[in-house]
Amino acid sequence: MTQPLQIFMEYKVSEEKVEAYERAMESIIEALPDYGASRIQWYVAEDQPHLYVEMYEVPTSSHYHALKKLRKSHEHTLFSQIIPYIEGGSEKIHFWAFQRKN
Repeated sequence: MTQPLQIFMEYKVSEEKVEAYERAMESIIEALPDYGASRIQWYVAEDQPHLYVEMYEVPTSSHYHALKKLRKSHEHTLFSQIIPYIEGGSEKIHFWAFQRKN
């Protein structure tokens, strides 16, 4: 059985849009388990203003690639809500997938 992948997402939110972004994220976090995500964590950087990180696990590489595509999609009704709040738009949403080493 393969181990889940740890996913990291990172992006910077425009200062004047933080409040709207954080409201939109509440719905996104609630919906992520429907896309195979578990152990969801959401952070804002202490030393870099308005830099946000999401961390969660997905069961397979296929889940990762599908979710990465959806999270950058301008057509997805839920995930696209935060794109206007991100400095540089969807191109500035950075993703990494990591396999745990024992």
